[in-house]
Amino acid sequence: MPDQELDRDATKGQGTDAIILGRRTYQVLEAFWPHALENPNLPPEMQAMATTLNETTKLVFSKTLDNLGWKNSQLIRNFDPQEIQAMKEQPGKDMIIIGSGSIVSQFTQHHLIDEYQFVVTPLLLGNGMPLMSGVSATTALELKDVKGYPSGNVLLRYSRRDEAFPAESHFQR
Repeated sequence: MPDQELDRDATKGQGTDAIILGRRTYQVLEAFWPHALENPNLPPEMQAMATTLNETTKLVFSKTLDNLGWKNSQLIRNFDPQEIQAMKEQPGKDMIIIGSGSIVSQFTQHHLIDEYQFVVTPLLLGNGMPLMSGVSATTALELKDVKGYPSGNVLLRYSRRDEAFPAESHFQR
């Protein structure tokens, strides 16, 4: 659901060195954001988002794309968990994944995500893709923050717990 306050929060104190994207998410974002600032009626929070997205390094996982037209974009052909862990250990700010469920699933499988942020939108869909698939390990999360927005959107922030999830838990997939 469109929400100016949520858009404003998304660019506040970003602290991000790199945005990680899969092919589909990259193509959706690349179709709009490189030219968004050309629109004189673009709201200020969207202008800030356009500037952030255009200036930040984008790491794009794809086996099918041949080249990337969006500035500051780098193509990565294969997922290598050790390479991602090495990137995480470099000095600098955080890396974020936008959308890209298959990338989130792979990162989750290898315990490479430290914090999850979910925006729950008050809209029920009849079908769609699961949030994550192919994740065989159970990951315990700790709630860090909840913020509601005027549109009904709710931002949930969770950090990953390093301890194992109890095997005798009553939670099932």
